Amino acid sequence: MVMGRPRSFDTDKALDEAMEVFWRHGYDGASLAMLTKAMGIKPPSLYAAFGSKEGLLKAALDRYAQKRSAHMRYVLAGPTARDVAERFLSSIAESHTDPANPPGCLLVQGGLACGAGSENIPFELAARRAQTETELRERFVQAKQDGDLAADADPAALARFLSTVASGMGVLASSGADRDALREVARVSLSAFTTCHASVSGRPYDERRAPAPIVSPRESS
Repeated sequence: MVMGRPRSFDTDKALDEAMEVFWRHGYDGASLAMLTKAMGIKPPSLYAAFGSKEGLLKAALDRYAQKRSAHMRYVLAGPTARDVAERFLSSIAESHTDPANPPGCLLVQGGLACGAGSENIPFELAARRAQTETELRERFVQAKQDGDLAADADPAALARFLSTVASGMGVLASSGADRDALREVARVSLSAFTTCHASVSGRPYDERRAPAPIVSPRESS
């Protein structure tokens, strides 16, 4: 039996580089030449390892999700629903304007300007964003059961609201908005959680409480 040749490149490092290319240029804008140059491999190696450009994107998104999961654990561990929302939005403001990252969000930027032959990509990215929304909704359901949210609060609507705000912040960042502008969006958005609390804490948004960063495509695992 003939054994396949072992990969001669670091898969995680190659995926981090591919992630950055997709993040900066979107799926259609990320050419095969850009990807292979950034990853330090030849096209045959890309196809052997990932099957296709779409397969590479999915692998890069899995890598992104793997790094993001630790951050989401931090977000969801907030003691109240408002703390969860604050951690989520303030971290978006930080990460989307972090010089170590491309501007905006991979899950938004990656699907921009998808044309013929890549119609499935926006749905793939939307499914990934929906996972975060599901995690937030489940946390808010628990908050409501614990009496942290008012009886008429809608956990699904609150999660959808946060997901929509986060996507909008990503678009703003990719258009050149600075960190202060995104922090202001986060501050205003938190009023939705003040009004739906079972008992208003009165604690203001504090941008000095820096959350754990989301991900940098170049950070080590």
